[in-house]
Amino acid sequence: MSEAKDRSQHPCFNKETSGSCGRVHLPVAPGCNIQCNYCNRKYDCVNESRPGVTSAILPPDRAVEYLDEVLKKEPRITVVGIAGPGDPMAEAKRTLETIERINAKYPNMLYCLSSNGLALPEHVDRLAELGVTHVTVTMNAVDPEIGAKIYSWVRVGKVVYRGVEGAKILLERQLESIRLLKAKGITVKVNSIIIPGVNDHHLIEVAKVAASLGADIQNLIPLHPTADTPFAGVEEPTKELIHELRAKGGALVPQMTHCKRCRADAVGLLCSDRSSELIPTLNNLACGSKAGTKPYVAVATREGMLVNMHLGEAPSFQIWAPQGKGARMIEERRVPEVGCGPERWHKLAEVLHDCSLVLAEAVGKQPKQVLGEHGITVLECTGLIADIVTEHFQGGDILRYKTRSHKAGCAGMGGGCG
Repeated sequence: MSEAKDRSQHPCFNKETSGSCGRVHLPVAPGCNIQCNYCNRKYDCVNESRPGVTSAILPPDRAVEYLDEVLKKEPRITVVGIAGPGDPMAEAKRTLETIERINAKYPNMLYCLSSNGLALPEHVDRLAELGVTHVTVTMNAVDPEIGAKIYSWVRVGKVVYRGVEGAKILLERQLESIRLLKAKGITVKVNSIIIPGVNDHHLIEVAKVAASLGADIQNLIPLHPTADTPFAGVEEPTKELIHELRAKGGALVPQMTHCKRCRADAVGLLCSDRSSELIPTLNNLACGSKAGTKPYVAVATREGMLVNMHLGEAPSFQIWAPQGKGARMIEERRVPEVGCGPERWHKLAEVLHDCSLVLAEAVGKQPKQVLGEHGITVLECTGLIADIVTEHFQGGDILRYKTRSHKAGCAGMGGGCG
């Protein structure tokens, strides 16, 4: 299937087409299976352009609807990519379902994804069957001793590995991923973050290994220090260092020099990103405004007027329904008691089975992910309940109510940019 496609139309792999061919990243994969010391995905700002950042998580069953809307505004899209905001293969079920749905309607599109490689090998055959043409593998070191300084932990199944042991497992999977991808005829890009004092002296060795495995291109990406990470105090690499490494690496494997460190919900040409224009559309579909089987909105509130309660602290939720051009509260529902672990969130999803959206002042990563698996989006926001819910039902941009308590941004994700 992929052989009939013009692979030169991927703007990240071919600089010559970056001004005429566009890409869209579908943010369907929130979870990750490693923790990089430069990454903090809990932050998000619509003005930030960097991997790991998205304004909403899109359920796989809305992917086609979203792409339909994207193509109306930007018909130059030639590539559909999945770049997180976590790792696509850590969320393999969601990723594969998304590609399957898109491929059924848009078989001539180029398909790509970005991964850290840890869970990639077992899915290479299926990705090839689905016509995936391009894959990026983030590989920051080919020496486990150096990798141990970059990764806080690596999770395989339910087992967490740290230090050299974890870095060694990750490296083995990355090398295997590249070998398997090339054996299937898939174009491979290797992303490597330049981290001064940690791996900058080692990246030419990474380039050598990438070249020996048949990688088509390498992308040396300068570190962007991020607050609340182990590398927050590491200085960004100088332009001179970046140019030197790209020149030396380029003697071994072609280099990408036009990377924009794209968001996980990037849309448009690399030189003219239109993510902000599509945020209302993305949010509406993510929040299920078109989902007739989940017509309600649940709200965590203290006094009944404002969205002002942490999801985990709420003993009950107001349930709101559309009414004419407005909205009305129809009932209040009690929720499972505190302290039951992950099972609590599955039970909460059952209680809120007919709700597509939950409004709360704050929420943890685990409940957001579990509820998302049940097709329920959680929006962290503050404001008058009636205003937010009414705007949601009318198809407005409710992201303007989103909680903005953090100023820092995400330096990247485990999978790198697409």
